[in-house]
Amino acid sequence: DMLDLDLDMEADLGIDTVKQAETFAAIREEWGIPRDDDLQLRDFPTLAHAIQFVYDRRPDLAPGAAGEPPAPTPEPMTTDEQPAEAPDAGEKLIGDMETADSIPRRVPVPVLRPDLENCRATNVTLGRGSRVVVMSDGGGIGKALVDQLTKIGVETLVIDPALEGDGLRQRLAGWRQEGSIKGVYWLPALDEEGYIADISLEGWRQAIDVRVKRLFTTMRELYEEIGRPGTFLVVGTRLGGQHGYDEAGALAPLGGAVVGFAKTFKRERADALVKAVDFGPSRTTTALAKLLMAETLRDPGVVEVGYKAGRRWTVGLVEELVPTGLDEMKLGEDSVFVVTGAAGSIVSAIVADLATASGGTFYLLDLVPEPDPSNPDLELLTRDPESLKRRLFERLKAAGERATPVQVERELAGLERAEAALAAIRAVEGAGGTARYISVDLLDAEAVERAIAEVREQHDRIDVLLHAAGLEISHMLPDKEPSEFDLVFDVKSNGWFHLLRAIGEMPLGATVAFSSIAGRFGNAGQSDYSAANDLLCKLGSSLRARRPETRGVVLDWTAWGGIGMATRGSIPKMMDLAGIDMLPPEGGIPIVRRELEAGTRGEVVVAQRLGILLNEWEEDGGIDREALEARLAGPMVSRVLGMGVYDGLAVEATLDPAEQPFLHDHQIEGIPVLPGVMGIEAFAEAVRVMFPDSRVDAIEDVHFLAPFKFFRQEPRAIRLHVLYRDSAEGIVADCRLIGVRQLPNLPEPQITVHFTARLHLSDEPAGDYDHRQPVEDNEVRVSHEDIYRLFFHGPAYRVLEGAWRADGTTVGLMPVDLPPHHQPEDEPLFAYPRLVELCLQTAGLAEMRA
Repeated sequence: DMLDLDLDMEADLGIDTVKQAETFAAIREEWGIPRDDDLQLRDFPTLAHAIQFVYDRRPDLAPGAAGEPPAPTPEPMTTDEQPAEAPDAGEKLIGDMETADSIPRRVPVPVLRPDLENCRATNVTLGRGSRVVVMSDGGGIGKALVDQLTKIGVETLVIDPALEGDGLRQRLAGWRQEGSIKGVYWLPALDEEGYIADISLEGWRQAIDVRVKRLFTTMRELYEEIGRPGTFLVVGTRLGGQHGYDEAGALAPLGGAVVGFAKTFKRERADALVKAVDFGPSRTTTALAKLLMAETLRDPGVVEVGYKAGRRWTVGLVEELVPTGLDEMKLGEDSVFVVTGAAGSIVSAIVADLATASGGTFYLLDLVPEPDPSNPDLELLTRDPESLKRRLFERLKAAGERATPVQVERELAGLERAEAALAAIRAVEGAGGTARYISVDLLDAEAVERAIAEVREQHDRIDVLLHAAGLEISHMLPDKEPSEFDLVFDVKSNGWFHLLRAIGEMPLGATVAFSSIAGRFGNAGQSDYSAANDLLCKLGSSLRARRPETRGVVLDWTAWGGIGMATRGSIPKMMDLAGIDMLPPEGGIPIVRRELEAGTRGEVVVAQRLGILLNEWEEDGGIDREALEARLAGPMVSRVLGMGVYDGLAVEATLDPAEQPFLHDHQIEGIPVLPGVMGIEAFAEAVRVMFPDSRVDAIEDVHFLAPFKFFRQEPRAIRLHVLYRDSAEGIVADCRLIGVRQLPNLPEPQITVHFTARLHLSDEPAGDYDHRQPVEDNEVRVSHEDIYRLFFHGPAYRVLEGAWRADGTTVGLMPVDLPPHHQPEDEPLFAYPRLVELCLQTAGLAEMRA
């Protein structure tokens, strides 16, 4: 009854484009129809069109055709084809902190990028014949950029700031008809907007419109132009030079919306160069304009890039444990929570977790009306949802409305939200807390004011503001209507603005904003969602300076499994194809509580495997490998492989036990093993690639996780990864030494992390050392011969002439002459490996004696 053949597959039947593609693939297979690469799904919007598709390609199947075969009988699904198991209706999901802690906790951090001269050229050229669109800022950088481009013969098409909507579209269409457009420079986010709570409602809307909504209009109109190799989109921001991931936080956070949009545009138009170039406070114009041009011409390996303290930065990810020793938050019966999007199934479960832990007061805000506990539809939803769907279908038909699957799903979704809201209320009350439900449209500033006024009247403070409201509608940019972009973007961003403006100076302990991996990485079809989520990240970051007494926490969730909107349609299948895990709900539910209680500030990515999102845009990261290889020195590095955003600099060397004494003389039971001290030396050599004039000032957090063995005395390659990070003390380098082995009968190579360490770099000269004279041997002495009857080391590593015990300490004496350590002998060493080995062996003797 519901599958009317003339209903639109997506709009009426709820069959998204991925499912439509799967349907056509199944039809072709069933009827033996060859693949047609020119087929456009949009030309077959209904089931009637799909049926006609078969008749057109198989006329013998048409009704009345001779030899028409009987209709095929669908085969039952095999076990492997069954849909993913979801919780039973009414099942209560409970968080498990052990599961939460097993999920990698990743934190975005500034990581170093090479100077542009050490990066490869992009495929963009600028010169005579190039036509470039420029949207200027208000501070003069755009004007300086136009001057610089004009000097080299580029035709600049400058957007009039007064143009918007249809006027802007018409101007862009006219430019496009006059000739091809090479690229777009979008610079309004270089202007500082001031603290969000001080901006007027009209000022906020204007700032958002000029930064991101006109950017949406522009790139939608130029979608076919800016997508080919050699074309570009470069946006400028004023987040502080490290995209708001430094201690100071985001300077002009509205730029986050622009960056989020740019990251999704890159996902949709991967052949184009897309960059978000971030700067700190600066009055220079020409210098920044030249940097924007230089970024257009070099380094195709990054999207997010910035300038701070004379260095180039991008945004990487590191795994960090939950912080300890911070200003922890105690959740209790006096705690006051304000929660938006409270009628979502995920949010309801999180509220239940927070309520159980605190028993506090919860103001639950959502668009849906306050649920009626006596509503029979809610009871049927939890008991028999399929019967409820039939009831809704019959009810729509009886009312004379168009009863389609989409309409039924829409009615069902409203009931599901009401049921989730009711569950949240009952969870709070069941934990001994107080629940106050407020039906409010977050896009209505006055309604939000009234809701917050109620909180102020009762408590005059908010301990936790949890902003979880939002919706997602995926369409690629050409198919995304402006009204859709506005709706998805505004619920998150305008809702946040209205909340903070209404709260004003009222004490606010912590904010928790729900973002998404789409905000962190961008995601095709989600330009609005990505822009809004990355805006929330940067607004949270800006609280460090604007409102330091308030902790700003942002959670970049992956899609949840078994609960929430991502479990429907093709999202689980697409996530699996992309190598991205769905989040187990029992692990996701307690994460909000964990981060609040730990005193977290900042952004946390909550996901397991991230799949293609961590793929580099260029295989070698876009660097000039030859330029960097010229800096290599030492026996442990011989090739530069690349420099990725997430894995950092990658270098490699092949070591041969037959050639290297440090391997030949370091064998255990006949198998050469890489000395730990040579792993440290390898790190010291690798970090010099980016900082050849700096000194390793300290090496800490050294972990020898697994021995690196040279089986059958054969050569092996070591691979070193160095992620350069910023710190209060200067540059630190997180290093990993990796081995790759292709084992028999395994399709994929075995990758093992053997050693890790953190190195601190310094441009200052070394300080004074403690030159104490060793105590003479007046107690017990062990000879060289005795030591190496016990220790396995060969001549190059027999670094102890002798050792003795005196005055409660162990002293190890190094021989005056030792045989060669490495080949070629004239290759320099930077971590004094045999001196470190002297310490380790002496410590080993002390441990044995103890």
